[in-house]
Amino acid sequence: MTELLTNAPSVQHSLSVPGDKSISHRAVILGSIAEGQSRVKGFLFGEDCIATINVMRQLGVPITIDSETNEVIIEGRGLTGLQASTQLLDCGNSGTTMRLLSGLLAGQAFKSQLIGDASLNKRPMARVMNPLISMGANIEGYQGSELPPLTIQPVEALTAIRYEMPVASAQVKSAILLAALQADGETEVIEQAVSRNHTEEMLQLFGVDLKVEGKHIKLNGGQTLKGQTIEVPGDISSAAYFLAAGLLLADTELKIENVGLNETRSGILEVIQAMGGQLEVQPRANGISADITVRSSRLKSTVIEGELIPRLIDELPIIALMATQAEGVTLIKDAAELKVKETDRVVAVADQLNALGAEVTATADGWEIKGGSQLREAAVKSYGDHRIGMMLQIAALLVKAGRVDLEDATCVNIGYPEFFETVQAIWGA
Repeated sequence: MTELLTNAPSVQHSLSVPGDKSISHRAVILGSIAEGQSRVKGFLFGEDCIATINVMRQLGVPITIDSETNEVIIEGRGLTGLQASTQLLDCGNSGTTMRLLSGLLAGQAFKSQLIGDASLNKRPMARVMNPLISMGANIEGYQGSELPPLTIQPVEALTAIRYEMPVASAQVKSAILLAALQADGETEVIEQAVSRNHTEEMLQLFGVDLKVEGKHIKLNGGQTLKGQTIEVPGDISSAAYFLAAGLLLADTELKIENVGLNETRSGILEVIQAMGGQLEVQPRANGISADITVRSSRLKSTVIEGELIPRLIDELPIIALMATQAEGVTLIKDAAELKVKETDRVVAVADQLNALGAEVTATADGWEIKGGSQLREAAVKSYGDHRIGMMLQIAALLVKAGRVDLEDATCVNIGYPEFFETVQAIWGA
């Protein structure tokens, strides 16, 4: 158990957060299949993204880290230059690594086996496997199931498909697009609701002719990627914990610098505005990031649903905490996707916030949250889910008296290794 920091004092503070997790994964994967060298600045050195580096190294891609600049340097091998690994490809806890590489490896001329840790091996992969199989891929789960480890056998060729997404998922969409690069013909992906579009934007950056028309994405196979230099902005999902803290703690002002502002990821800013939060966004000259300032606010309840959900899916646990402190009852709907994350986040978030004294009712696809709760001391657990672990530390800051002890705090290393150090630097002095 780890004792969390509680009873946070009032502060005014500026900070930055680690690089965007989604962009870091994709930079390594696309750099590996590009021709020539790619350099990645601001890379997130969390366990998930390191798992992607390690797997690409196993596939024969030289990847080094410049010790002076912390840049990741990738010597691309092109789409046909990857090599078979003699060992299992270990994705650790990273669903992004497994799902995206399923698409990439589906069109390769060698057998691959993707495995995860105990948690990842319980996460269903059918929604990635099914569209890939319809493209002609030979991919199957453990003993014929939809669970990892996944075994991918080489096939003669992949065929382009027109695929209507049954749920909004950037990972599934990305797997299809990576397979489409190796398929004959034009693949079209039709989204149910627009999900994060880092893969589309980065494929275009690497020189791929990809067309986006509303919810329709079209890509012709057989294209070549060219190495690039990529600057990764701060991750808005990591910034979200400090945005919440700045809003919820009394007499507090926090400025989070250089946060990525992709429109498919910025839903939490709209929620903060809808809840009456004091929020200031100052765009940077690079056009892709901003400095975001929040101040103590009296929040009000709202309804979060529909096409907004994919734009803040990873921020919903911390938004749920915000709702426990708002005036009125907040409803969060259409978020059944949370049930197939590192844990069932719908149940886990409700259970742990209720343990702290909140009033949260789990529903089939979200929560009903009564605001105005005074949080209290408790023993809580992360379920090995980094987003729940970080949310619980921010919740603990609101606890005025007593201890909050967290089981499995090390899971935050998956996405934000310096998280507890940052919290201590701001509120622990």
